[in-house]
Amino acid sequence: MNDSFNSIGGGRRGRPDPTKGALSLGRRRLVELMHRINFGCIEQPNVRGGQPVFEPPPRIVREHKFVGENGPRDERAVADFALKAQIVELFDEIDRLHEGVIDLLMVKHGLPFCMHVNLAGGARQASA
Repeated sequence: MNDSFNSIGGGRRGRPDPTKGALSLGRRRLVELMHRINFGCIEQPNVRGGQPVFEPPPRIVREHKFVGENGPRDERAVADFALKAQIVELFDEIDRLHEGVIDLLMVKHGLPFCMHVNLAGGARQASA
């Protein structure tokens, strides 16, 4: 595992908790997108070299909950903050994928909830 923030320490092995400010531009953009949609999914985001890329742009589907919380997350307006465990785990999975396409990334409360990856397309398996 590489410590250049392609992979995230997550507070493990005595390292400080990762922060949004320490992320690469592509990863920061993905965090901000998840905070903006709050509930919904990101379809077909590409991963190149362990980094989310937005060309071609992924399809964004926002879920609207009637009489519910629908606006963007408050963190969207904050320049830097410690990353939640769900975001750290998402980036660990993106590191493992390294090259490929995430079929579906579901977002709840502005955080990654689950992702679907087709391993038959030649992507490296996330865990042995």
